[in-house]
Amino acid sequence: MYSRADLLRILHLTPRQLANWERAGLIAACPAYSFSDLLKIKKVRDLCAMKVRPAVIRESLEAMQKQASGMGNPLIDAGASSTNKHRVVFRHDGRLLEPIAGQFLMDFSSREKVVTSTPIPSSEPGTHDNDAAVWFARGIALEEDPSTQTEALAAYQKVLEFDPRHAAAHINLGTLHYNRQDFTLAEKHYRAALQSDPRYALAYFDLGNVLDETGRVQEAIQTYKMAIQLAPTYADAHYNLALAFEKIREPRKALKHWQAYIKLDTTGPWSVHARNQIQRILQADTLKLVHSRPR
Repeated sequence: MYSRADLLRILHLTPRQLANWERAGLIAACPAYSFSDLLKIKKVRDLCAMKVRPAVIRESLEAMQKQASGMGNPLIDAGASSTNKHRVVFRHDGRLLEPIAGQFLMDFSSREKVVTSTPIPSSEPGTHDNDAAVWFARGIALEEDPSTQTEALAAYQKVLEFDPRHAAAHINLGTLHYNRQDFTLAEKHYRAALQSDPRYALAYFDLGNVLDETGRVQEAIQTYKMAIQLAPTYADAHYNLALAFEKIREPRKALKHWQAYIKLDTTGPWSVHARNQIQRILQADTLKLVHSRPR
């Protein structure tokens, strides 16, 4: 068994980090930890280092446990990785699963090999499926480093040469273009992802972000609603939908989604903002009721 001090020293954590994850419900506070606990907390640390928010990790874990009943600890039993701050994917039954959207991705069993050292894939006939997987995994590795994101774009484009309907490649291309503020290309790829998989909740969410960013707020609202319809516990979609309703001055409609968000994310700065918005809306409604009463 390891003490709390041992845990902090071995995993290079601060007491504040550990306390934040405990408050977020990711790990249980206890005086001693097993080796299994260390592995789980290390995985949480690695995901947070990839900018994945604790609320997203917790939501993904809960969704994964529903998808695979009987799985005690998905972080260890199924493994976990991330391609961006909005999602965590797990290995399940030999395939990659994004549990919030219920989306199976292609199985990249050679991903670790690709990340470290990958030869240029062969384009001989009959190897296209394997090549698409190799190029996609290479794109994931390359986009983690800002200095190699141009190469990541090229890798994902190569995936689409082999498989033009590769939804995950379209999503990741869209996100790279979105981060460069090339919203036209981002929208093109998000819409292509939805053509390939109309039940891809993440694609609706990302498309909503583009529509909102380019001033098409009403369209963004409908798109965020589709993401929530497919994945009711999609916390970020509730948050962005509430913001969109605020933009068009519909605070009562925003209220419902602020309230949904704080149930899914109970701690952190976004949760604080949502609670402040709820309080502001309720106070404004109270004032309206007071002023509307007959004297």
